[in-house]
Amino acid sequence: MPDEEPSTDELLEQIRQLKVSDLLVSSFSTTAQLTWAKLDEASPDLEQARLGIEALRTLVPVLEGHVPEDVLRDFRQLVANLQLAYADASGTD
Repeated sequence: MPDEEPSTDELLEQIRQLKVSDLLVSSFSTTAQLTWAKLDEASPDLEQARLGIEALRTLVPVLEGHVPEDVLRDFRQLVANLQLAYADASGTD
């Protein structure tokens, strides 16, 4: 028996059950991974890395009160590590 495609109503119900905070956490993680890749020594793209860092810095306070404090702490540390890596890659201290 082939898998059936979900109906429009089922898809809408799945969307209703999603939490924006969960999507933002997922987006944060994806953006952080991409930003690290933009800081690759072999072929850095500092403009894109800076954009990623700024986006992440903006997102952390938005998530306050919506995700556990330990997650926020980890995200703040990740942003700080990216900022340091950016400074190293760009030759600024």
